[in-house]
Amino acid sequence: MSGMPDLPEADFYDYESLLTPVEAAKLAQLREFLATEVAPYATGWWNEAEFPAHILPKIAALKLAAPDRRQYSHLFTGLVVAEMTRTDTSLATFFLVHHDLFVQALTDFGSEEQQARLLPDALALRTTGAFALTEPEHGSDVAGGMLTTALKVQDDAGTHWVLNGAKRWIGNGTFCENMLLWAKDVNSGEVRGFILDASLPGVTRSKIEHKIALRTVQNAHIVLANVKVAEADRFAGIGSFSDTNKLLRSSRISVAWQAVGQQLAAFDVARAYAVERLQFGKPLASFQLIQAQLVKILGNATASMAMMVRIAALQDRGRDGDATMAQVALAKAHTTAAMRESVSLGRSILGGNGIVTDYRMAKIFADAEAIYTYEGSHEINTLITGRAITGISAIV
Repeated sequence: MSGMPDLPEADFYDYESLLTPVEAAKLAQLREFLATEVAPYATGWWNEAEFPAHILPKIAALKLAAPDRRQYSHLFTGLVVAEMTRTDTSLATFFLVHHDLFVQALTDFGSEEQQARLLPDALALRTTGAFALTEPEHGSDVAGGMLTTALKVQDDAGTHWVLNGAKRWIGNGTFCENMLLWAKDVNSGEVRGFILDASLPGVTRSKIEHKIALRTVQNAHIVLANVKVAEADRFAGIGSFSDTNKLLRSSRISVAWQAVGQQLAAFDVARAYAVERLQFGKPLASFQLIQAQLVKILGNATASMAMMVRIAALQDRGRDGDATMAQVALAKAHTTAAMRESVSLGRSILGGNGIVTDYRMAKIFADAEAIYTYEGSHEINTLITGRAITGISAIV
């Protein structure tokens, strides 16, 4: 922010002071990495819709994978996600899909053999993973309406499964080596989880083009045609879709932290622009309406962060006191709604410059739309909370 006076940080209430010295140092290391390796290039990656695979070894070297974060508080984990998002939402989304969904699923539900075979390379980012749940015709209702099928077959070669169907919007899906893929057991009707080697015969992957958000993320449309998967690659710890509630709840928390990061980014860019930009012979920030908009963005960001700090505290209390799905749903719904307002105000402050990625705000504005929708849309999360506070389900 050239020429700017010494101004307060976007963390206006200094929530980072709640971190331990070790956590604060680790967050500073992440910031330095993002400032040098990501920030100068993120807009270019986004414009070209290209994924920066070359930085994966450097991300792995940070040792922020799911198992590594066990030594830290949930507040630190959330701030890592927020800080990544603050610099580049697409990179943060890759990180969440690989670590918080695929790697965490291996950690929580994989057999010892599966973990020994797959975790070392996944943790080192020598291989990447995806989470294949959403289907072309089923998003929020996919648990009950899943059309992808798994047929158990026993023959002379042993037991295997035959998968048929399609998945859509699968982040990392165009290049990952493995994915956690969900399919309905033809015989039992239960939803099963499989470790799918993406190179198997019968797997077709195509990149989803023409996105206006998260353009760096490589989302795939996947078709499965009689794909043969060994019994050894069925997730041993998953007996039904309900087994994954903990996994999905944690992922939803991470996305709410992304909403915080988006707002911090919007404040950073909008304030710098307003202080430096001259209109009518004086800084844009000297006008009352502009100051009101900046304060609104800061207020939204601070309130969202406060909600997430409390969620982190609930997580740190342990299994018996963990945040409920309804509490998490409220956080995701509320923070993403606040985020939508914040990025809209930020885009407005930049005027015409707010619609070109040269000034970052257009990218922040567009990426917010994806966060608003994935990991449970705003409407679905609202209804989950509504069910909890009324005892009546409005979800058919």
